[in-house]
Amino acid sequence: KAVLRSGAKEHDLICVTGDLGAAYMGFQLLEREKKIFETMKDPDFQPDFAGKEYIIERQLKPEACIDTIKFLKEKGIVPTAMMDISDGLSSELLHICKESGVGCEVYEDKIPIDYVTASMAEEMNLNLTTVALNGGEDYELLFTVPLADYEKVKGLEGVHVIGHITDASKGKCLITRDGQSIEIIAQGWKAF
Repeated sequence: KAVLRSGAKEHDLICVTGDLGAAYMGFQLLEREKKIFETMKDPDFQPDFAGKEYIIERQLKPEACIDTIKFLKEKGIVPTAMMDISDGLSSELLHICKESGVGCEVYEDKIPIDYVTASMAEEMNLNLTTVALNGGEDYELLFTVPLADYEKVKGLEGVHVIGHITDASKGKCLITRDGQSIEIIAQGWKAF
């Protein structure tokens, strides 16, 4: 019962597991502390990871969402398209849309982001939405389900409905917090 990237249909809900951007921010923190160490050349230097263990762990010990697939099956939810988020949400969304011949609308305010990720992005003066869309290496799941399954997915712990599939003619768009529609472009985590 393989679920491919090519099964998404117009009006399907777009869902993700977990939260996004943490692995990228963990990488940025590790890089920052490495530069400080190299600059100081102090053998007693200790990196400052206090309160940021979550994002460091997401970078250094990624875990695939294998149990989620079993969980969805137990709840009677059959995704129409699915893939892991390894190259960033925007890249994976574009893959599903291309393979399925559809468009999408994703709502910025629905993208799940952990507080530590948000705090670190602010500290490093990075745009949080860009981090969540393009960070990659989160290894969460992106999947689509029929609109009829909304009641089944809306209350599932760790599953977030972030948008819906549209006709291909409507494009692939991020709807910002202020209601603007912006084309989704896959930048990849090294590009920003």
